[in-house]
Amino acid sequence: MLLAILLPFLSFIVRGKILTGILCFILQITLIGWIPAAIWAAMSLNNERAEKRNKKLIRAVRENQR
Repeated sequence: MLLAILLPFLSFIVRGKILTGILCFILQITLIGWIPAAIWAAMSLNNERAEKRNKKLIRAVRENQR
């Protein structure tokens, strides 16, 4: 999460989203754009974590139904 706030573009690139990282870097270049870029990266990270949790829960429910 710290990486998403301090270096938002790098947060995307580390997670394999190269094109999004480049777009975020362009936004981050301006001082005003840094805050929206950091918010975008943090929200994206939280959404990705939530998706992983949901997939894990769905798998667990499906296994219990068998």
